[in-house]
Amino acid sequence: MEIIFGDVVTGVHGDDFEYLFSWQAGGPVSFKVDGREWLYRAPRPAVWRATTDNDRGNGFPIKSAMWLGADMFAACSKTELSVDGETVAKPLSPDNNAYGGPVQAETMTMTYTYTLPVVPATTVTVAYTVTPDGAIGVTVHYEGKEGLPELPAFGLRFIMPTPAKGFTYEGLSGETYPDRMAGGEPGEYTVEGMPVTPYLVPQDCGMHMRTKRVMVTRDAVLDNSRRDERDEFSLTFAQAEGAEPFAFSCLPYTPEEIENATHHNELPPVRRTVLTVCGAVRGVGGIDSWGSDVRPDFHIDAQQDHEFTFVIKP
Repeated sequence: MEIIFGDVVTGVHGDDFEYLFSWQAGGPVSFKVDGREWLYRAPRPAVWRATTDNDRGNGFPIKSAMWLGADMFAACSKTELSVDGETVAKPLSPDNNAYGGPVQAETMTMTYTYTLPVVPATTVTVAYTVTPDGAIGVTVHYEGKEGLPELPAFGLRFIMPTPAKGFTYEGLSGETYPDRMAGGEPGEYTVEGMPVTPYLVPQDCGMHMRTKRVMVTRDAVLDNSRRDERDEFSLTFAQAEGAEPFAFSCLPYTPEEIENATHHNELPPVRRTVLTVCGAVRGVGGIDSWGSDVRPDFHIDAQQDHEFTFVIKP
């Protein structure tokens, strides 16, 4: 594959893929596969999920409210680049002109560290490793800090430019959570669209635990030169070799948009795909009339480190 060193973005190009990793935006800003864009904004750590009836009943959102702000306003505080295992300094002009064109490479890793605005402050590090087949290995690491309240979720959120036609995944059937998996049957399932569970009050939904892979399918782009095309195209998020399965949700809304609606007719029009890949998810509880806390073994301790890995495959 070829790497192009710009002073704003570092580009990676190969057969049918073009990726741009930004030094300015604090994350990748373009994943193009076969000329079709998969990113609307740079992915960010996901440390909030829309509160459930049971969360509200046991006061969890009040105790853990700071994670909502952290989910919305994580700041990239450090960016690092390595090519074929060698560290590369930020390629600023005019020094980057010394490359004289694309550089051939077997691997490239861009690592972003995000400082979360919580007290005490902590960090999430996201490393993207690209290989010549276009695969992107992603490792997400959360640094635990003493004194922080329990996390609602821990993952990485991707916002895609247009709504998904649906998704196919290998994992447990139906909507599952850590304490709601007993009825899930392992298999491969296809879901049309991005269904939002019709609870009376909109809340977190659509989680799928123990997932080996999920393939998101779209048929529209924002590129005006291709606006009349309706050919379906897909991108796969898969369990990394030797890693644990992950959880995911594929919805048309961010947690904040869901949080802000008290009825379904208050949700905004569907414009994007919001895919959240999670390494940890808090249970939903519901032991007695939606008021008791979630059982301790289904909490996420923010004072401990957490890490998960997955692969994005064109």
